[in-house]
Amino acid sequence: MTTHWLKHFFVLFICLNLSYQTFAQKSSAVVIDAQRFIKTLSPDEVKKTTFPFSDSARIKWTNLPVGLVARPGIQYGSLSDSSKMAFHRYLTTLLSSQGYLKITSLMQLDDILNLLTKESFDKGKMDQKTLTMLQSFKWGYDSYYIALFGVPQNKDPWSINFGGHHIAMSITVRGESISVSPLFLGTDPDEVKFGKYAGLRVLSKEEDYGFTLLNFLTESQKKVAVLSKEVPQDIITNPNSSQRISDYYGIAAKEFNKDQKAILEILMQEYIHNFEHEIAHRLYDKILKTGLDKIYFAWIGSPVRDKPHYYILHGPDFLIEYDNFQGGGNHIHLILRETGNDFGADILKEHYLTSDHHKN
Repeated sequence: MTTHWLKHFFVLFICLNLSYQTFAQKSSAVVIDAQRFIKTLSPDEVKKTTFPFSDSARIKWTNLPVGLVARPGIQYGSLSDSSKMAFHRYLTTLLSSQGYLKITSLMQLDDILNLLTKESFDKGKMDQKTLTMLQSFKWGYDSYYIALFGVPQNKDPWSINFGGHHIAMSITVRGESISVSPLFLGTDPDEVKFGKYAGLRVLSKEEDYGFTLLNFLTESQKKVAVLSKEVPQDIITNPNSSQRISDYYGIAAKEFNKDQKAILEILMQEYIHNFEHEIAHRLYDKILKTGLDKIYFAWIGSPVRDKPHYYILHGPDFLIEYDNFQGGGNHIHLILRETGNDFGADILKEHYLTSDHHKN
């Protein structure tokens, strides 16, 4: 009995130790890749890119085009090839393969949107005034900005923000801890309807798995999950809104059967596993430990595609909002937030309590 227990203890100890070492290695890799990126920049570029960690811009984000709201930092399109390659190395260290492809595809989708806009104008479906207005929004693959707050190293906190039209990503690092909240993504269009890229859907699974979960519910469950409200015109927790979601809406996952819970997990993983495995599992394992039964799912709007619809997944540890209102249900905005840890708030608490700089 004692020998059997000791075997299990040592297996558990080794697994936990390996998990810690793997995560520590991942945070070190993120630091190293950020440092390598900075080394590719000229002195003038470093000045444009870097800010004090205390700068208020670190905890701000927007989903508006850069032509309407300027972003801090250096424009991605102005970088040298070596700097671009170094930044992509950083992205591939931080993100999973699916997350990396989503981020880079969303950047490319802005160029496609410009092509679609010009094609609509050429076919007489858009007037010059509208074309000029849309072009003033300055969206495009090159129109994304990188801002670094603090100095990438293994002790004091630092962060990198990467943003532009339909991407707002904030990564905060302190020691072995990495915060990836909030993450905002969007697509316009959700599905390309005409031209060379017809059929392209960059955020396809966030939409597909949402409908799958809805359709896996029984009629009695839908009466609880589907809310009789107008579809929000944007995610409710958008940066221009003072609204925050604290209450739970819809149906609790404790009412789900085994198959419904499996779909729920697949949908959550589509958001959380945009990040590299060890980084994603810090949050995902936390959610599982709290319990799937405490997660709520609510739906508003159309039960079919190409019409406005919205859903929310909300548990004690996280919030996921998905909104597809604009363009008649062909323009997605979504966000993943870790409760209490936006911009690394949770992992910074101990730093602010123990740092001599913040004691006075």
